[in-house]
Amino acid sequence: MPSGEARRARAAVFLPAACALALAGWSAWCFGGASAPSTTVAVSVGGAAVLAAGVAYFLLVSGNLGFFGALALVGGLLLTVAATDQAAARGEVAECVVVKVVAEHHESVVDGGLDTTLHHHTLRCPGGYPVSLAEDRRLAPDGGTLRVAYDPRRRVDPAVEGSTSPWLPASLAVLTLSAATAGARRVSRPESRPGRPSPGRPSPGRPSPDRRAP
Repeated sequence: MPSGEARRARAAVFLPAACALALAGWSAWCFGGASAPSTTVAVSVGGAAVLAAGVAYFLLVSGNLGFFGALALVGGLLLTVAATDQAAARGEVAECVVVKVVAEHHESVVDGGLDTTLHHHTLRCPGGYPVSLAEDRRLAPDGGTLRVAYDPRRRVDPAVEGSTSPWLPASLAVLTLSAATAGARRVSRPESRPGRPSPGRPSPGRPSPDRRAP
């Protein structure tokens, strides 16, 4: 493997951790900052950063490991955003009445895939917010009540009280980012050891196997 290829792979070893830290900081500011940007700006910048990180990894790491490592990196960064969203402050709780629930069915675009159903809960809450909540199951019957945690500044979506936890997406993010890091390290390893002889060349001081003693 050319030495330039190994150097590029060694640079990619640090890419997953650096990108995850930068994206987590950006997401935390967007979700909880006092002067956070608009949703359009936040999503545009974050999406561009994730795409750029995946392309950079693919260019730095050659072969199949570069392709699958780039996918793992993109997945890990998206999970990092999800974990930051789950950890975002929802400092207020309202007891809301469920006005009605409408089920929206989504068929899988892939043969043999799983169909999904999203339940849209229309809410009546003190103060007029939140007004709706979407979950993968019905949370209460029509006329029932829900305790909903929300951010008064409306920077993150409301959620049922106690239902948000960053641990699962954070754990999955660590696994996928570690896989991307391991792939780059594996590509960079063959020439990272000084003094390792190239294939087919004997080490200094060792006779060639084809040389016969007189």
